[in-house]
Amino acid sequence: MKWSLIARSFLGLLYPKLCEACGTTLNTHEEVLCLRCLNLLPRTNFWNEPDNPVDRIFWGRVQIEHACALFPFVKGSRYRKLIHSLKYHGKREIGIMLGRLLGQELKNSPFYQTIDTIVPVPLHPKKQYMRGYNQCEQIAIGIARATGWAINTTALSRQIFTNTQTRRISQINRWVNVSEVFHLNDPDVLKNKHILLVDDVLTSGSTLDACATQLQKIEGCKISIAVLSYIKRH
Repeated sequence: MKWSLIARSFLGLLYPKLCEACGTTLNTHEEVLCLRCLNLLPRTNFWNEPDNPVDRIFWGRVQIEHACALFPFVKGSRYRKLIHSLKYHGKREIGIMLGRLLGQELKNSPFYQTIDTIVPVPLHPKKQYMRGYNQCEQIAIGIARATGWAINTTALSRQIFTNTQTRRISQINRWVNVSEVFHLNDPDVLKNKHILLVDDVLTSGSTLDACATQLQKIEGCKISIAVLSYIKRH
């Protein structure tokens, strides 16, 4: 044990772990974010607010119980790079850590007390192979660690390979692009369950719309939504 600690300390000197938000060297008790950046993370508190801005995105589109985001996706923010590093730089630990923060909030929220199962938005197998993992699954893992809720990664699948939703395409084209993408595999597994649908960034809501539309075919199911970040509308 002593030599293991010495080895880790030596490696820490050669390859220091840096805060993913500000780039400062992390202390041994810090993970992904330094304490300063963790304390400054602009949490929305939407998990405690009915009819919040994320909820309103889905009004008149799909029936959900509640929707929330951990923090806003703001241009120029130090926290915006977290999502980019999670999706494109192999930093899956970011998803787990932020998912755990989100899960800690959800488990104390009156709107999420009856959650049975977490369903991360699936990636197409080709894209998951290229990326090495599904970032939404990493977020779900973090939420599960904080809450004890089960995760289901097989009931919903992505059948069609689509271009990234972060590209600048119209809201109508986004909806058309994903409306037939998802497929429900085993509806009986989620029968009469309250499902927490998890994504990384909420933009137009078209991807989550398409997922929820499939999940609502399940007898007796209810759906809530949680994302790490949402793009604020002006």
